[in-house]
Amino acid sequence: MPVVWEPFLLGPIFVQQGWNDSPFNVYPAKGRYMWRDLERLCEGYGIPFARPSRFPRDGLLAARVACLAKSEPWLPEFVRAVFRANFSEDREIGDAVEIREILDSLGRPGKRLVEQAQAPENKMFLREQTRQAGELGIFGAPSFVVGGELFWGNDRLEDALAWATSRRREARR
Repeated sequence: MPVVWEPFLLGPIFVQQGWNDSPFNVYPAKGRYMWRDLERLCEGYGIPFARPSRFPRDGLLAARVACLAKSEPWLPEFVRAVFRANFSEDREIGDAVEIREILDSLGRPGKRLVEQAQAPENKMFLREQTRQAGELGIFGAPSFVVGGELFWGNDRLEDALAWATSRRREARR
């Protein structure tokens, strides 16, 4: 079963829950834990990590580009590059120049894609993606939805994959 990447924005989902900021800022104890946990996880996975000087950053343009790339094979590479820029290189991922540079570094036409990302139909697509994420009960990222079941957090990926495998097996019976 393939993994399908679905871009959406967390900000509007947080607003629906009454938060005007990341819960890691709204709840300081949770935020302190989250930052320390990210440090441990990244160290364990061998992923470079540096706490961003500003959090959260504006991810709107990156999400719009991700919508353009939703069915493209380079979407995962783009997402990883944006996360690396934010959480390792402390770059302003809300800046169009930064997103163009990321795209160019991946061999993609950055200027053209950033322009296309701003098209009204793509903006509406991202709104729809975000609305659908809310309807699925998504409240944070990463989230995985398998057959209507929600799994939240990177530590639930294996559970989501196991659930998908068991559902596929049951469907064959």
